[in-house]
Parts: sequence; C-alpha cells; structure tokens
Amino acid sequence: MPRRPQKPNRRTSPPRQSPSSASSPREFRVPESTTPALPAVEDFAALDMPAALLKTLTAQGVTTPFPIQAATLPNSLAGRDLLGRGRTGSGKTLAFGLALLARTAGLRAAPRAPLALVLVPTRELAQQVTDALTPYATAVNLRLATVVGGLSITKQAATLRRGAEVVVASPGRLNDLVERGDCVLGDVRITVLDEADQMTDMGFLPQITKLLQQVRPDGQHLLFSATLDGNIDRLVQRFLTDPVVHSVDPSAGAVTTMEHHVLHVQDETDKKAVTTRIAARDGRVILFLDTKRSADRLAKRLLAVGVRAAALHGGRSQPQRNRTLEQFKNGQVTALVATNVAARGIHIDDLDLVVNVDPPTDHKDYLHRGGRTARAGGSGSVVTLVLPEQKRDITRLMSDAGIRPRSARITSSDAELATITGAREPSGEPVVIEVAQPQPAPSKASRPDRKAGAEGGGRSGRRRRGGGGSGAATGAATGTGGRGSGRRAATGAAAAEGTSATGGRGSALRKGTAGATGAPSGRDSGRRTASGTTTGTASGRGSDRRAASGTTAGTASGKDDWGSRRRTPSGGAAGSATSSGRRGGRRPTAT
Repeated sequence: MPRRPQKPNRRTSPPRQSPSSASSPREFRVPESTTPALPAVEDFAALDMPAALLKTLTAQGVTTPFPIQAATLPNSLAGRDLLGRGRTGSGKTLAFGLALLARTAGLRAAPRAPLALVLVPTRELAQQVTDALTPYATAVNLRLATVVGGLSITKQAATLRRGAEVVVASPGRLNDLVERGDCVLGDVRITVLDEADQMTDMGFLPQITKLLQQVRPDGQHLLFSATLDGNIDRLVQRFLTDPVVHSVDPSAGAVTTMEHHVLHVQDETDKKAVTTRIAARDGRVILFLDTKRSADRLAKRLLAVGVRAAALHGGRSQPQRNRTLEQFKNGQVTALVATNVAARGIHIDDLDLVVNVDPPTDHKDYLHRGGRTARAGGSGSVVTLVLPEQKRDITRLMSDAGIRPRSARITSSDAELATITGAREPSGEPVVIEVAQPQPAPSKASRPDRKAGAEGGGRSGRRRRGGGGSGAATGAATGTGGRGSGRRAATGAAAAEGTSATGGRGSALRKGTAGATGAPSGRDSGRRTASGTTTGTASGRGSDRRAASGTTAGTASGKDDWGSRRRTPSGGAAGSATSSGRRGGRRPTAT
C-alpha cells in the first residue's frame, strides 16, 4: 500500500527575539496630531500672558524661555492638549505652570471646587511645584493648595473649604479628600500630570484614572515628564484629544550633559570605604541607596566619622523630610543619603555630584537620580559603584539609557577616586546635626487678670488673684472647682467681702473678719470669707460653696466634679447655695 502523505505542521514557532531587543525598553507610541502645532517663541513677551506674570518673570530673573517652555507654551496657552518631554531640570514646571495660571487668572473658585489640578507622584515634588508657582500665582491673585500624604488631612480639608483655584496633589491623598466630600473636581478646567510615567510605575494608574473621570470632560489635559514610555499609553489614548507632542530631548539621552562614571570596587568592605571617602568631600553630594534601612545605617555611620549626613526616605514624616532638605540646601548637611524618593522633584542649586551607592534597577531611575545634578544648563557628574556580580546588569542598564560611561577599577586609596569625586579622608570626630528648637509659647502670667468675682480652680494648688465686691445689703461670689476644692462666702449686715482661691485635696484657705468661724471635715479644700457673725460646717469629699447671712440675704453658686448639693443656711433672712457636678444628690441643711 502506498504511504499516506503527512499533513504539514500548521504550528509555526514565533520568531526568536534577539537579547538586545528583549531587554530594550518599549518606546512611547507617539500619537498622531491632526492640527498643526503653533511655532515656538523666542521671548516670553511674545506669549499671550497677563502683564502681571510677565512682570514677575522679570523680577524672578527668568528672561529667556527654555526650549521646552518655548515649544509648549504657545500651544498650552491656546487650550490644546499637550504631551511634553524634556530632560529633568529643563524647566517643565514653568512650562505647564505659566499656562495653567494664565488661563485661570481672573476666575474665582467656589469652596471645595478647584479650577486647576496638578498631579505629582511624591510629596517632595508637590512642594517643589508649589514653591515654584507661588510667586506667579500671587501676582495674578490665585490661591494655591498643596494636598499630599504625611500631613494633616483635616488642615488640607479646611484649606479646600476656604477655596483654592489651583491644587497640587498626590493621587492617593486627593482621592481620600474626594471620597470624604472635601473636594469636588467637577469644575476643574485644566489638569496636569507631572512625571506621569513614574505615577503609573508606582501603581497610581487606577487612582489617576478615577480622578480624571471626574474633571470636566471638555477640559484641557497636559502630560509632562522627563521620560515617556509605553506605560502611559492608556492615559494618552483615553484622555488626550488631538494632543500636541513636544519631545525636546529623546528618552534615552535625557541626561547627556553630564559626566558618567562606573567605578568597579572589589567587595562590600571596599565599597563602604569608598562611599565614606566620597561623602567626606569638600562640597555637597547625594548618595542613593535602595532601602530605607540601609540609608539610615549609612547616615549613622557617616555621622560617627565626622561627615555631616542625614537620611531622606519615605519612612520619615513630612516635617522631618522638609527639615532635612532645608538643611541640605543651606549647607548644614553636606551628604544627603536618600532612596528613590529624592530622585524626582528635588532641586538643589549648584549640586555637582550624585553617587549611586546601590545601582538602580531601571534606566529611568538612573536618569532621574542623575537629574539632581547638572540642572538648568549646569554641569555635574554621576558616579555608580559596581560590585563584580552587578557588572552585567549595569552594562545593560547603561545601554538602555543610551549612555556610554567611563569605567575604572578603583580602591578607597586610589588617587583617581579623588580626581573624579573629590574624595578625602573624614575627620573621624563624631558630629551631631543641630535641630532648631521651636519658639516657647507666651507665659500665662502675661495674660490680663480675670474680672473680680470670677475664678476657676482645679486639682493643683495654684492661687489666682481675685477681686472683692461690697454692697449695702447683699454680697455674691461665684466660682468653679475641681475635685476637692471649694469656696465659701458669707455676708454680714452692711458689708460684703469676696475672695477666691483654689486648693488641692485636703487643703483649705480661710479668711475672715468680725469673728467668723467655719469648720470643714472630710476631703475638702476651700476658702472662706466671712463678715459679721456666721457659722458654717461641711463634710464629705468635694467642693462646695456656702452662703450664710445674719440680717441680709447672700447667694453663691459653684460647680463641683464630685457632687451637687443644695443647702439652706439659717439666719435672719433666707440664703441659698447651689452646686452642680458629675453626681447629683442632696445634703442636710448646714447650720
């Protein structure tokens, strides 16, 4: 029998990817724009902005726009959706901030209903944006509010209730305020996403989507970042309408104006020694590490050998992080030991060295860490310390970032280390970073005396000055007491005298004239004043107040923490005393 012909195998194996294509990052798919973009400008005066903004730019020393500002502002001022990419430190904040403020100027926000929104990934970047935009917002009479985690949500809600035209926020905290009903986004006309790719990398995409669904559907959307990749495709396709795309710098070459060095060290011990010598240099430096614990350990070790260091990471409270940044800016701290929380949004003038003690795992993190130096046209160096087992990963990372670094094998004692980084031996004397103490509150003694006849008492034995009153027929005293404090008053035929005091449990202060007598018993403290011939007794734990009269009437009232009593003293006329407290009850008439 002839053999049956075999059917061809329909399954075909997929084409095998080369290692380089598999490891290279997926580039952002640039959307096609149907409307031509407006041309760039050479001067701020050529832009349609309020005169107050132009005047403030001149006062701030900003005379010529950076490339990303010159390219994007004409279109964003015209109301176009925009997608902008420029290297870190290239002026993106003013690129979107000036357009946002110019288009919002002259409007007034209702309570809880902002008109413009800026979303950022970190608290530090939110504060950076707020600080950068504050003088310009003030010039056009717009109110700014910063809404981030780590600070009091109650105070932030109160700020929104008072009204703010522009809100700079992190997605998580803003969602919390929206869910509480403290913020309504229905009036938001302009929405900005700064460092949009990092927000998606950090897992904020669902929250960002939820927020963007609540703003005005016909509003303007601006996306800015130093890197734009495939992770934000969904945001662009869903929320941007016919966007103008400006890519001032390619993603892979975002940090090409600085020197890049890869220093190979022998082991962890040598790495620690190299790090210490670099941190002791004459000048400021940022040292990046992977974890909060390692950052704290390194900062503590540097302080012990004489390096003025401080740690900055997400485990610190926001006031602590703000204080550390301020100390680094003013030179009180010279070595900032940080995690990736400081990789974006931190602007330090004249910072010329960044060291990756722990190499980053992603090329975008490398670009943003390095972006803390060589900002706004300056120069700087990025140094990465590499252990033998990390060599292959660093080679791939540099290739993905489009960077060809200078490599060297060094030890802590090599002269080349000092040439590249300015490393030197630390002093070895431990240092302590001083923290400014808060101003003391004003003393209570400076407060004006209370009115005569009014007094308050508690458990302590403090005395307060009081005033006395006199009258022809009647006398009155009022007071409050804590546990075991009491006050009594008695009036005579023609004169009345009032005194006040507070006392601890079991203490008494008495003052009398014309043969006054009074006997307390039990746990009781009080102060008595008598004029004429009166008698009064009291017993039990608590504070009371009594009034007795010989020929005229007297009244007294007080508050008691332990009981309430009503007594009717005897005499020629009726007298009454009342007290109210936690427990109610009656006591026999005092005679």
